[in-house]
Amino acid sequence: QVQLVESGGGLVQAGGSLGLSCAASRRTFSNYAVGWFRQAPGKEREFVAAISWSGRSTVYLDSVKGRFTISTDNAKNPVYLQMNSLKPEDTAVYYCAAAAFLEERLSTRDLYDYWGQGTQVTVSS
Repeated sequence: QVQLVESGGGLVQAGGSLGLSCAASRRTFSNYAVGWFRQAPGKEREFVAAISWSGRSTVYLDSVKGRFTISTDNAKNPVYLQMNSLKPEDTAVYYCAAAAFLEERLSTRDLYDYWGQGTQVTVSS
């Protein structure tokens, strides 16, 4: 069993920055793809960004490209999501998720086996 813990959420003004971190209970997480998803009130959970298990691929939601960056080291523990130029529509609970040996279809929510509890990100206008 793998446990994921997100941290780094908070309240920020539009145009500001926040960095999220996803830490896994396993010391080495190198065989896992890690994704970030978010869920705003009344909406479905949507994909934000992910890095494949090999580390060779990163994928982003179109609306966050150029503003958000997912990064990590070889151990993939922790995995970071740097969020710049935040907008009110980025307000949501952000979740990290993990899937063993996932290289493609990184934006597909159902392919992820492990989920964190989420961290709130609120962007004020």
